Amino acid sequence: MGLEVESRSSDSPYIERVWRSSSSEVDRMTSIAATRLDLVFWEHRGHVNAAVHGPETKASPAAVPEDATFFGITFSLGTSMPHLPINRLVDDFVDIPDATRRSFWLKGSAWRLPDYDNAEAFVRRMVREGIVDRDPIVAAVLRGAAPEVSERTIQRRFLAATGLSRGAVRQIERARRAAVLIQDDAPIQDVIHRLGYFDHPHLSRSLTRYIGRTATQLGDRNPSQPLSLLYKT
Repeated sequence: MGLEVESRSSDSPYIERVWRSSSSEVDRMTSIAATRLDLVFWEHRGHVNAAVHGPETKASPAAVPEDATFFGITFSLGTSMPHLPINRLVDDFVDIPDATRRSFWLKGSAWRLPDYDNAEAFVRRMVREGIVDRDPIVAAVLRGAAPEVSERTIQRRFLAATGLSRGAVRQIERARRAAVLIQDDAPIQDVIHRLGYFDHPHLSRSLTRYIGRTATQLGDRNPSQPLSLLYKT
């Protein structure tokens, strides 16, 4: 019961994660902070919906339709949809019209609904048709490379591609990693040292803001309210 989530990684440079889930006997969840775009489809009471969700700068409560099924593509950091200004998607979303079980409407064309197994082929078509783009400088920085541009240029490219500053991306990603480690029973002091937090209060503030849980609450195996997708990177 609750929110059952299954996810997988992808070999596409444009995709961070592919996931699907179903809800039962749950009407609320905690949506944790995120740095990436999500293309989400869900069916509830025979109606199919689709939306593009932008980055989220803090944890927040979210409604969950009961007995619904969901499918989503989480894009890699720096991947965007140029026709949807990223700055307008931060802490927000945009609905995609005319979705059915077979198709939906995107940027003036009808598209067949993707699924868990063909997400990569679907995104390849999006790339070919110019609906999805990826900033090479952001991608290079994430690989640990040092592009021959100024730090100011890197900061500007991060903001343009993700809607977030490079510092905000670091803070959110660090909190997500901390949450995964704590759920895996890593000692709190090890998490603080490993991820560069100053002390326990610093970690606690980060978790509360970005995950919506304290370290103690993250250790609860039967929380009253589920979290949105949290995974190891």
